Amino acid sequence: MSRTYEVRTYGCQMNVHDSERLAGLLEDAGYSRVPAGEAPDVVVFNTCAVRENADNRLYGNLGHVASVKAAKPGMQIAVGGCLAQKDRAEIVRKAPYVDVVFGTHNVGSLPVLLERARVEQEAQVEILEALDVFPSTLPARRESAYAAWVAIAVGCNNTCTFCIVPALRGKEKDRRPGDILREIETLVADGVLEITLLGQNVNSYGVEFGDKLAFGKLLRACGDVEGLERVRFTSPHPASFTDDVIAAMAETHNVMPQLHMPLQSGSDEVLRRMRRSYRAERYLGIIERVRAAMPDAAITTDIIVGFPGETEADFAATLDVVREARFASAFTFQYSKRPGTPAADYPDQVPPQVVTERYGRLVALLEEISWDEAKKQVGREVEVLVATGEGKKDAVTRRLSGRARDNRLVHFVPNPDAPEPRPGDIVTTTITYAAPHHLVADGPASVPRRTRGGDAWEAAQARPAETTRAVSLGMPSLGAPA
Repeated sequence: MSRTYEVRTYGCQMNVHDSERLAGLLEDAGYSRVPAGEAPDVVVFNTCAVRENADNRLYGNLGHVASVKAAKPGMQIAVGGCLAQKDRAEIVRKAPYVDVVFGTHNVGSLPVLLERARVEQEAQVEILEALDVFPSTLPARRESAYAAWVAIAVGCNNTCTFCIVPALRGKEKDRRPGDILREIETLVADGVLEITLLGQNVNSYGVEFGDKLAFGKLLRACGDVEGLERVRFTSPHPASFTDDVIAAMAETHNVMPQLHMPLQSGSDEVLRRMRRSYRAERYLGIIERVRAAMPDAAITTDIIVGFPGETEADFAATLDVVREARFASAFTFQYSKRPGTPAADYPDQVPPQVVTERYGRLVALLEEISWDEAKKQVGREVEVLVATGEGKKDAVTRRLSGRARDNRLVHFVPNPDAPEPRPGDIVTTTITYAAPHHLVADGPASVPRRTRGGDAWEAAQARPAETTRAVSLGMPSLGAPA
């Protein structure tokens, strides 16, 4: 019997992408995914260091797994990701039952480190200061048969005062366009219909090899990949957003009419203190030009409430930008100190009760606007890529769920006179009802268009230990985060 594994992922889309690589590496080394309800032989925590209490959550989860390990001889625990890069040997000191600690730059070392820890019977800590192998060159075990991530860059050259990512993932490293397109073509040949291009600042792609127009060129090149039906990307930085990218989005048939672009704050003074090298007027100008080129584009964002020094006037400026931008949805965060960032040491921290009160006002406004924007979809015919696991009430309502081209979640009634669509298949349907967080289409959908993505999903069901987890491809969920 092969040893079994489980990967637990925290944090951003890049971590999710890394976790697929970790799973691929382990399966390449002879491990298999643990069956549901069983204790694995190896548990891998792929961590995030963005939130203030990330380490507390990690050690709490490690403590729970430690009790399982005590009752299962030979079980191993590995900790990787951003928190491992930051805390290094501290993890082994606080949790001596951990077998392996590895960083963001040496994901590919995991199988060797696990074997070394098993043979030597002591913890292995390996943290590299620079990337040795680009993660997308490693084997992957994707969670979706019909949708995939493609990392085009890792690291970040910005110095936002609230963010620790540059310190943990290093300076931006860009992949060559030919390597990216070869990976996309391979994925499409494997049944993938939708890809999401990933980068810490995805639209600064090309900075390492001196081509400021590289990202727009890459989007256009994706349009030439036969069989690739949907292209998304996340997350762009407003300071690097150029008109050639807007043109590429509008003119490339498979680039979706959807943009996730972090705002963080609508106050120019707060943006200055954040070291965000744009101001509200520039941000709104980008949105205006995107909508001029793609009138039906759904625009989503990230917003931080209560950044140190934020006044009531600063917060009001954020509300003003939200009203003008008319976001389809947003990730909203109450500011928390990121250890190791400049903002954590700023003297004018906003009192928690003030942050909470402002946060409530922001979420209420976003909910109102999201609902108003969603209501505009009623009566429209939309193309839906059928998904797995996105509709929690589908079994009760007898609906299926999927994503429209603008990435809105649609719950729809399948055509009763046609075969039921598979995840990865495509239907068209007409929206009959809108809620802030989803759309409903209660008229019967079209006869499904059977796709290679649906074929790939069906084939995956015949393989052991496959899962049907929801794949949102990195776009923000609607409403306030849990």
